Amino acid sequence: MKLSTKIIIALIAGAVVGVLINAFAPSAFAPLDKYLFTPLGQIFLSLIKMLVVPIVFFSITLGVAGLGDPKKLGRIGAKTVSYFLVTTTIAIIIGLILAYAIKPGTFGSFDTKNASFEAEKAPPVGETFLNMIPVNPIQAMAEGNMLQLIVFSIFIGFGITMLGSKTKGLYNLLEQGNELMMYLVNLVMKFAPYGTFGLLATAVGSQGWEAIKAMGLYMIVVVLALFIHSIVTYGGSVALMARRNPIEFFKGFAPAMTVGFSTSSSNATLPISMNVAQKNLRVPESISSFVQPLGATINMDGTAIMQGVATIFIAQVYGVDLSLGALVTVVLTAVLASIGTAGVPGVGLIMLAMVLSSVGLPVAGIGLIIGIDRLLDMLRTSVNITGDAACAVIVAESEAKRIDKSVTQSA
Repeated sequence: MKLSTKIIIALIAGAVVGVLINAFAPSAFAPLDKYLFTPLGQIFLSLIKMLVVPIVFFSITLGVAGLGDPKKLGRIGAKTVSYFLVTTTIAIIIGLILAYAIKPGTFGSFDTKNASFEAEKAPPVGETFLNMIPVNPIQAMAEGNMLQLIVFSIFIGFGITMLGSKTKGLYNLLEQGNELMMYLVNLVMKFAPYGTFGLLATAVGSQGWEAIKAMGLYMIVVVLALFIHSIVTYGGSVALMARRNPIEFFKGFAPAMTVGFSTSSSNATLPISMNVAQKNLRVPESISSFVQPLGATINMDGTAIMQGVATIFIAQVYGVDLSLGALVTVVLTAVLASIGTAGVPGVGLIMLAMVLSSVGLPVAGIGLIIGIDRLLDMLRTSVNITGDAACAVIVAESEAKRIDKSVTQSA
């Protein structure tokens, strides 16, 4: 049986077990979760998180050094960031349209009096960009600060490129380190079915049926928007811009999507998503190593969809009509916040609080959706990492065409 099949079976089994325990033996959930589900999930999460920092450092350094030409790095960086900004804009627009069409906030009654949420304050956008350069790279690694780690790795890779043969020994050492990390990723993935079972059982079992039923229409709108964005935006861009079969793309990337679904973390899933993109989607290591870690930090299409739907949902619950200008503000705030708050813990809800504040909606409304946000976060992560992979495939294809064109012209 293929590993991806085992993971899917484990996902289904975890969800079914969580639902059955919650429905028929709720008192048994706490001990089972404490001694079985949570340990299984946490062991798996800890194993892959253990590999994230070294993999990002090795892969980005090698990716930049492998690109060789600094102009090529700038060109790939511009294509990557442009793709992320465009797809994030499309994502939030899809969320807004569906929320207005289905109107989830007008069905049922919601306890707005007891709704509350204390949002952490996000740093100013300028401060985020200034803090991208690490004062202490070792501290950045220890804290798992992805933006700082990416910047440091780019500098090291650039230096290796400029020094050429003088750093050949260091380049070989980094290659060996990267090979070791990829081997460990494949080793850790053997535990993935058990880890995903535990994570799903915990996530589903901890959600009361009443909470899911009350927020059912909101959940349906978010899931529908995520599905449309994945198929139309990602599938369409892969077909049109990379000339690849979208079905083969989704099929090839499915193992990473299932792990992303269970972990709810783009950074934690990064070792697996890079491995799958390089092996199954044939993305060159130099491009995958740059595009996907950057995407795991700043590309948040799934979160943008949630923000669009949640903003309209909260506006409908509180009886507030948003003007066209307010909707434009929502789109711009969400897109800019996705980069401006990159690397901040709990970034999704911080971004949503920023969006709500920008149009005068009560931040306390987040308290209405936070109960079922854990389940939706799993789907959002799958969508986010799929967007990173789609971007890597498209950038790889455009670079391959550029090489073919230059070879033809020189001939």
